Amino acid sequence: MNSRKIALVLGGSSDIGRATARAFAQGGWDIQLAGRDVAALQPDVADLGARYNVDVTAHRFDVLDTASFPGFAAGLAALPDAVISIVGLLGAQATAESDLDHAATVMRSNYEGPALILGLFAEKFLARGSGTIVGVSSVAGDRGRSSNYVYGSAKAGFSAFLSGLRARTSRGGVHVVTVKPGFVRTKMTEGMKLIGPLTVEAQVVGNAILDAVKRKSDVVYVSNKWRLVMLIIKALPEPVFKKLKF
Repeated sequence: MNSRKIALVLGGSSDIGRATARAFAQGGWDIQLAGRDVAALQPDVADLGARYNVDVTAHRFDVLDTASFPGFAAGLAALPDAVISIVGLLGAQATAESDLDHAATVMRSNYEGPALILGLFAEKFLARGSGTIVGVSSVAGDRGRSSNYVYGSAKAGFSAFLSGLRARTSRGGVHVVTVKPGFVRTKMTEGMKLIGPLTVEAQVVGNAILDAVKRKSDVVYVSNKWRLVMLIIKALPEPVFKKLKF
């Protein structure tokens, strides 16, 4: 009988999703990779299975199709021990300011969908009496900035959801982790002006998520430098903050 733990990675075709799946597979976990394009997941299914000798399966998951969530969860061959949501959409702030459909997609991709699917698994984990939920949020949610407040507000809502879920489920054997990566070199940030000392590779985030699950951490800033930066930013008086162009 297979005694390995199972990690469900939502957003498995993203750079951070792939890195997270790699970290958990290397740690001896079986992997359920989920994403909109199942075909795009197949190379990772084959590679992880062969490289780390674990079971890896691919599943279709669309974070915007909330009506499909119950069927998606029920269709998994086994209830995972950990579910990790890495789903997200940066979007374009300038577009979101006038295009309501784009703004709604950014908000739903970063808050509504991830919160609803993790809430669904939280109930299943509570019924079992064990499980770990990981939500990848963002430092952008710590304080709304003019350059990305649509994305940031959705991540702020997601962080608040995870905080409340953590407080509630902690009494039922379920642990909830909030991960805030900061700048990460991925396809999503390609072309952006990133700050070198505050930027990490996707694999650093994947390893940090695995470590957070092992340590039963609550809120994790992948780089402690971001914890200090956001502490300063949150402490700025509003009249000063409004004058900053970032």
